[in-house]
Amino acid sequence: MKVTQSQFRAGLLDPSLPAPKGLANPDGAQASKRFDVYRNNVAVSLTEALIAAFPVIYKLVGDKFFRAMSGVYLRKHPPSSPLMMYYGDKMPQFLRRFDPAKSLPYLSDMARVELAMRHSYHAADATPIDAQALASLAPEKLMGTKFTFAPATHVLPSEFPTYSIYRANTVADAPKAVMRPEAMLVTRPQFDPKQTLISAASATCIASLMEGNALGVAMTAAGNELDLGATLGLLLGLNCITALT
Repeated sequence: MKVTQSQFRAGLLDPSLPAPKGLANPDGAQASKRFDVYRNNVAVSLTEALIAAFPVIYKLVGDKFFRAMSGVYLRKHPPSSPLMMYYGDKMPQFLRRFDPAKSLPYLSDMARVELAMRHSYHAADATPIDAQALASLAPEKLMGTKFTFAPATHVLPSEFPTYSIYRANTVADAPKAVMRPEAMLVTRPQFDPKQTLISAASATCIASLMEGNALGVAMTAAGNELDLGATLGLLLGLNCITALT
């Protein structure tokens, strides 16, 4: 009896299912024990991949909770790519619906941060514009200008102190987080991703620009609290802008 790929995959991810019929030992007997060992090794490997992908969440919830949560996650969201560096992309949505994590409502946004850090690290290289290219634009042209961003750039507004929580769990002697909204810019100006705390107005402006809106539109969306000079200076300083249109 031939085992189909779908049968094998279903049995691999659901420990309540028996080994697929047709899997046999060299002596012809059903390979149940060998399949159970393989199934366990796959689950352990995927869990370790999630621990590596979300070290801050792992630290926040502890080993036992994280491993139990990973067991649920990997059965709901098996890998869709052989590249484990991309595994875990559904974690923010998963954590929003995962009842045992309801007491830590910021975990979903922390997953977004950790995914952004990983994606920023693996993003394609990009050549930033010369700062003079922006400074030389006349004001009326500047307002109609659209920006192209380096692939490593991510803007992450949150109703929780995600920047402070991340720093408190990754940087020695970093202060404890105070429960308040924070926005973060994740970039890769050189070799490693960098997190920068930004204002809510800057986050709104940058997000609008990344959606393809002209600077004038982005400024209107950000409102009167926007410090345009500081926001543009930050984007230029972190090599975020790769082209002007």
